[in-house]
Amino acid sequence: NTPDGITKEARYWIDDMYMITILQVQAYRATKDKKYLDRAALASDTYLAKLQKENGLFHHADDSFFYWSRGNGWFAAGMAELLSELPKKHPRYNSIMKSFQKMMASLLKYQMPNGLWRQLVDKDDFWEETSGTGMFAFAMVTGVKKGWLDSKIYGEPARKSWLALVSKLDEKANIKDVCEGTNKGFSLQYYNDRQRKTGDLHGQASITWTAMALLAK
Repeated sequence: NTPDGITKEARYWIDDMYMITILQVQAYRATKDKKYLDRAALASDTYLAKLQKENGLFHHADDSFFYWSRGNGWFAAGMAELLSELPKKHPRYNSIMKSFQKMMASLLKYQMPNGLWRQLVDKDDFWEETSGTGMFAFAMVTGVKKGWLDSKIYGEPARKSWLALVSKLDEKANIKDVCEGTNKGFSLQYYNDRQRKTGDLHGQASITWTAMALLAK
């Protein structure tokens, strides 16, 4: 680790906000050793300070200034997982929860009337993208069920996003309009030109997580 306790592999891409949290949270669930939650919370808080913007969203990286849907979805899903286990008394709980709620409020402004979000969240002329939408839906459903988000405000947007995702399934239950694997980009054209895949696991996973969140008690 570096002197501040962060792994030397930290690259400050928004993707990492899921990769960090999911591994550490699962390690905690398996062992009940709180050091894994401490690691995830420290890394998350440090990433938040660098990447979250005033509008609540996240650039892809600290040198890639675009609000990529799946990248923002990584944060939304990762924080939903971390906050599900992080004790309220943890010294980093409040700041992480505040960032999560700030992002969820911002997403409401950018949700399309049909319930989906776009490949670049803030660009009205970009295409509908389902892997990011799936993770936003997962985070909202989880937030409402756990009382982090007001059901009167977020319940209907979460429901709309779920129904929109289901409408994107083909006859074999493969979800359409999933952005292909994506490096950080440096132009609008780069993100608009990404291939739209059907059945890509980035999309299959996120709609499954949302279904699981809806079924959870």
